[in-house]
Amino acid sequence: MNGTNARPKTKFYGLYERAASFGFEGPFALPSRHTEGRQKLDLATPFNFVTTADIIGGNSGSPVIDRDGAIVGLIFDGNIESLVGDYVYDDTANRAVSVTTNAMTEALRKLYGAQKLVDELMQ
Repeated sequence: MNGTNARPKTKFYGLYERAASFGFEGPFALPSRHTEGRQKLDLATPFNFVTTADIIGGNSGSPVIDRDGAIVGLIFDGNIESLVGDYVYDDTANRAVSVTTNAMTEALRKLYGAQKLVDELMQ
């Protein structure tokens, strides 16, 4: 937007890089569990990705399914162009933003100590 080049994928590295670039303040402040647990994480783990999914308000939490039927992420946002999705869709501009299942399981295991939940999810 407005000439900003945004990558289509991010990793945990990017989470910490972005937060640091804003001094870990305001909307870029990370919870203490994330700052204190940084060394536990594999920072190369894929974190977020964008797709051309046709979303509208209320799609947050919707699963992203790959061609093999596996859940690979959950939609949580869209770009500004997707806001008119109730009325028009433009696959050259509309983007849905999702968190990867890899990031969720990495955080559950290493930041939240929820290995039993991860085991259940992986069944």
